[in-house]
Amino acid sequence: MKKPTEKVTDEILIARFQQGDLQAFDTLVRRYKDQLLNYVYRFVGNRVDAEDIIQETFLRVFKNKHYYKEIAKFSTWVYTIAGNLAKTELRRRKRRKFFSVSNFVNDERDYDIPDLDRNPEQEVDGAIKEAYIQKAIDKLPPKFKEVILLRDVQGFAYEEISQILNIPLGTVKSRVNRGRLKLQEDLKFLLEGEIKHNS
Repeated sequence: MKKPTEKVTDEILIARFQQGDLQAFDTLVRRYKDQLLNYVYRFVGNRVDAEDIIQETFLRVFKNKHYYKEIAKFSTWVYTIAGNLAKTELRRRKRRKFFSVSNFVNDERDYDIPDLDRNPEQEVDGAIKEAYIQKAIDKLPPKFKEVILLRDVQGFAYEEISQILNIPLGTVKSRVNRGRLKLQEDLKFLLEGEIKHNS
C-alpha cells in the first residue's frame, strides 16, 4: 500500500478517509493539530480548554466526514469547526461569568516553533513582547479577535477567512483593520506603562 506523502493534498486525504482509510485521517490530524491548537489557545486563552476543543474538532471531523464536500478547502472546513467550538466555549464562560487572570499568565508555549538561533536575552525579550501581544489579543472583542488570529497569526487569505466565518469579504477586511487599530492602541498603552514601570 502506498504511504501518504506530504505532497498529497488535504482534499485527497479527506476523500480517502471518506472511503475508510484511517491512515489518511491520522495524516490530517498530524498536519493540523499544532496550528489549530495555536489558533484555539490564542482564542480561548487556556491550554487545557484549547486541547479539549481540538480533540472535539477532530472527533467531529471523524464522525461527520461525509458532510465534507470539496466545494471548500479542507483547512476552511476544519478551522470553521474549531472556531465555532471556541466561540461556544467563550459563550459558556460568559454565561457563567467566568474570568481568570491566570489565563493571561501561561508558560506552556511548547507548541510554538522555537528559534534555535536566539540567545537567552532575546528569548526573554521575545517572551515579554509575546505576553503583551497575547494580552492585547485577549482584550479584543471576539469578532475582531477571530479575524486577527486567522489573518495575522494563522496567515489565511481574506477570502478564506470570509468562508471560514461565513461573513462578507468587506466585513473581514474592515474587522481586520479595526482589530489591528485596537491592538496598536493597546500595545502602545502597555509599552508606555512598562517603560514608566521600569524607570
